[in-house]
Amino acid sequence: MAHDLSGTAETGHSVITESRVARITFVLISLAFLTLMVLLPLAAVFVEAFRKGIGAFFEALVDEETFAAIRLTLIVAGISVPLNLVCGVAAAWAIAKFEFKGKAFLTTLIDLPFSVSPVISGLVFVLLFSSNSVLGPWLQSNGIRILFAVPGLVLATMFVTFPFVARELIPLMQEQGSADEEAALSLGANGWQTFWYVTLPNIKWGLLYGALLCNARAMGEFGAVSVVSGHIRGETNTMPLQVEILYNEYNFSGAFAVATLLALLALVTLILKTLLEMRYSEEIAASRRH
Repeated sequence: MAHDLSGTAETGHSVITESRVARITFVLISLAFLTLMVLLPLAAVFVEAFRKGIGAFFEALVDEETFAAIRLTLIVAGISVPLNLVCGVAAAWAIAKFEFKGKAFLTTLIDLPFSVSPVISGLVFVLLFSSNSVLGPWLQSNGIRILFAVPGLVLATMFVTFPFVARELIPLMQEQGSADEEAALSLGANGWQTFWYVTLPNIKWGLLYGALLCNARAMGEFGAVSVVSGHIRGETNTMPLQVEILYNEYNFSGAFAVATLLALLALVTLILKTLLEMRYSEEIAASRRH
């Protein structure tokens, strides 16, 4: 038996092999699952959006409240994603490049938004900035509005999307090590020069992936934003919240039209990620081996 195993190892073949029937079965099960859980719901969204024609589709999108929701979604994503890029790079750099007390705790904190319900995340900000909180009276006396306004939406969105950038960069930066940064510092470069000319080029593809995922989640976030928004029509409703309102009002054409935009965003994100991998696959692989 030992001889057979060693002979198998020498030939480079696995001891465990699957029959053709097993492979086909696994593939069919996977395809059936993806069709039922992904393709059919996605197709249903587009069918319902265009059921009354393309004219009704665009008419639903140019509605004043819907247009305000689209604009607000872009504003929130445009603020939260760049801030998360900066904070995510800083957190990943600290964890991957330095040893310090509390490093494990910081890593756990980065994963916290993944384990906490978005609704609970939004409730935390309500408790923190409401009129009955410690900060609430001071904010009101100084005319600073957090809840039911853009700042609250941005904070809630940043909380739930923060891990995407950091979690994409941490393993990449740990694999690359600190040799390049140490060499740059030894040659007289300062900290910012080292970051801009050494660290950033090495992590640019991971940073871009994290930004794409962060942006898609930011535009599609519902739970946390719903809690802090107050559902003020035309002011604090983002696209996901607008979909809920339209659907509850039996405006199915409008609801599915907005949902189509969110679905297109997800598809565009996947297409961009795939195109980047196809176009720059060798460079990405080289940066990960570096």
